[in-house]
Amino acid sequence: MSGGEGKRGGDSPPPPGPDIQEKSPPTPPEEHSSMASTSPAPSLLEALSGDFLACKICLEQLRAPKTLPCLHTYCQVCLERLAAAGPLRCPECREPVPLPAAGVAAFKTNFFVNGLLDLVRARAGGGQRAGPPACALCILRGGAGGGPASARCLDCADDLCQACADGHRCSRQTHAHRVVDLAGYRAGWYDEEARERQASRCPQHPGEPLRFLCQPCSQLLCRECRLDAHLDHPCLPLAEAVQARRPGLERLLAGVEHSLAGLGAARARERDTLARLRQRAARVGSQVEGAAEAGLRALLAQKQAALGRLRAHVEAAEDATRERLAELDSREQLARGAASFARRVLGLGREAEILSLEGTIAQRLSQLQEAPCPPRPAAHPVPRLELHPGLRDPCCVLLGLSFLEEEDGEQEEEEQEEKEHEEEGQQTPQEDESPQSLPEPDKPGGVQPSKKAPGLAPPAHPEVALAVGAPTPPHRNRAPQMPAGSRAHRKKQLKDRFRSVSREPSPATPGGPLPRPVFFSCFPTRMPGDKRAPRITGLCPYGPREILVADEQNRALKRFSLNGDYRGAVPVPEGCSPCSVAALDGAVAFSAGARLYLISLAGEVLWRRALSLAQASHAVTAMPSGDRVAVSVSGHVEVYTMEGSLATRFVPGGKASRGQRALVFLSASPQGHFVGSDWQQNSLVVCDALGQVVGECRGPGLHGCQPGSVSVGGRGHIFLTLRELNKVMVLDPCATPLGDFLTAYHGLEKPRVTTMVDGRYLVVSLSNGTIHVFRVRFPDS
Repeated sequence: MSGGEGKRGGDSPPPPGPDIQEKSPPTPPEEHSSMASTSPAPSLLEALSGDFLACKICLEQLRAPKTLPCLHTYCQVCLERLAAAGPLRCPECREPVPLPAAGVAAFKTNFFVNGLLDLVRARAGGGQRAGPPACALCILRGGAGGGPASARCLDCADDLCQACADGHRCSRQTHAHRVVDLAGYRAGWYDEEARERQASRCPQHPGEPLRFLCQPCSQLLCRECRLDAHLDHPCLPLAEAVQARRPGLERLLAGVEHSLAGLGAARARERDTLARLRQRAARVGSQVEGAAEAGLRALLAQKQAALGRLRAHVEAAEDATRERLAELDSREQLARGAASFARRVLGLGREAEILSLEGTIAQRLSQLQEAPCPPRPAAHPVPRLELHPGLRDPCCVLLGLSFLEEEDGEQEEEEQEEKEHEEEGQQTPQEDESPQSLPEPDKPGGVQPSKKAPGLAPPAHPEVALAVGAPTPPHRNRAPQMPAGSRAHRKKQLKDRFRSVSREPSPATPGGPLPRPVFFSCFPTRMPGDKRAPRITGLCPYGPREILVADEQNRALKRFSLNGDYRGAVPVPEGCSPCSVAALDGAVAFSAGARLYLISLAGEVLWRRALSLAQASHAVTAMPSGDRVAVSVSGHVEVYTMEGSLATRFVPGGKASRGQRALVFLSASPQGHFVGSDWQQNSLVVCDALGQVVGECRGPGLHGCQPGSVSVGGRGHIFLTLRELNKVMVLDPCATPLGDFLTAYHGLEKPRVTTMVDGRYLVVSLSNGTIHVFRVRFPDS
């Protein structure tokens, strides 16, 4: 009989329950639930049926569980493999773990997990034997093989036949033991009671329960250990030790829970602050749009007025010149005719004829000769353009932003709104004149700025300083303001925000035109059948204008169109949580834990490959040909064919970089190059199919941030996610930074992974499970 008999021999009899009778049927679960002891807040059933007892490294049931200082538990063998590979870090929280001098075996043994594992093994014991379990007491009494067991003693942890069960309940030492039906025990009806009667065993003396706590050594002891090396040490029974130490742990737990409440409140405050900042940024963005448009309208009006006056000046000069030219043509014609007649008479006339016409010819020629000289050309005023000095100053900021403290900004905003309301109420018809009513220039024919240039007026908003704008403030000639809290006001803000997103220009770069985003769609990924909030860890294109989403939390591969239409799911093997995903020709590859899977579209596993345990997650990407898949494994890249054979394996940078890289995100370009986020070198590296580095971006180019997910567009541009800054930056094919593509102003909040669809749609997943789609537009497209 096991050691649990002596421990529970003096217990008080349990309340009436499903005791074993010869012909009594098993007690149903609904009847037993009213008699079971009250469960603590963490359910025992969830601990036994969930993944609490599974090792997060090997994904199998825990064996020799060891608990790290961060309270994460793993198999001793798995921890020894990790420790042999390099400095030990927790695979889940990534905290560095100092290795004891005695090795992994010196970590604390998790007796709590051991107890749950013993309970699970006892429940599954029947399935591990060839036939029905045999009675444990019949064998001790000299029986040949023992009769078939039909009951179980929860105190002794023995399987009993019907006769031994009846005798067990009639013994003086075991009459208070809890004997239950074996079928009900296998079904889990008595897990709570079995857990209460379970005794932890001493690792030094198998079969002996742990009874004492050595206070100087803080070590659990059995009776043999107590009488051996710890005989002179003050020891306490386990119940008294727990009773003495429970208040201290409860105080620490209460302190941590108070800290958790504070962290939750801080998180809420951070989100509220960010939401207010976004709302404020959207409002200021609308103001910038309005100020810029008003300034452009005023500048265009001044342009039209100046060109109109210039045309009028030239037309007046042309009219005056035409009149003078007509007069000169008339005088020239008369003089030319008289001279021609006189020349003919003198050359061809006879003496009598010449003398007869001599007086008339002389009189006419004298009249023409005495005519006044032709006037000099009229002096027309020459136009000259005079620009405001600020337009020629390269340091002149036409639209400036000033950042204030949140309280000052709110106060400034309230004052500005009140000022705008007052100005709108006092608005006169003269204030609504067209921008074309410009001040007259000081000098005729000149285009000059007014004495008080509109560009030098005080800015309309504290955050926006307009240097050159319209003669009227930006808030003129617009619709009346709506109440700040109304639905129409919020709708207008959202519309202005996305309008500003679609119009936001991209800065010019020496490498060519920079693409700009055009908002396409936004949709959630949580489906009615999901039990938990989505956690998107992988994205890939899946057919025309369709994506495949890897939801690790719900263990699903979901299909969506770019418009957000749900088109079903690709079945995954049971128990697999897909992390990174890639679509091939007629198949889907994904990583889960330390394995790489290739499955058909119907969910059939085509092959599975084991990967290194030194990396917590493995990035997967499809080659442009669609018949090979690449996966990042411990700093190198492995490429597999559709048949599962290893095609190539290389380290970016060659053998000299072995052990110096950790590619967490991986993508392939249409040209066949690989782009990866190296967390060990904190850089973005581009290499060819042989591992030769084509380009690498690190340091200031990444703003000191850790590189995130990468995607490559149809023209070879690289889109890199910087999660700390809530932005996506664009780089050229050689990893040279070109500028920002998406920022928090576009609605990004903790972007996780990205992918490129059809070479022109950038899909971005956020931490809250939503997906944003942007069309990549080039100025020359």
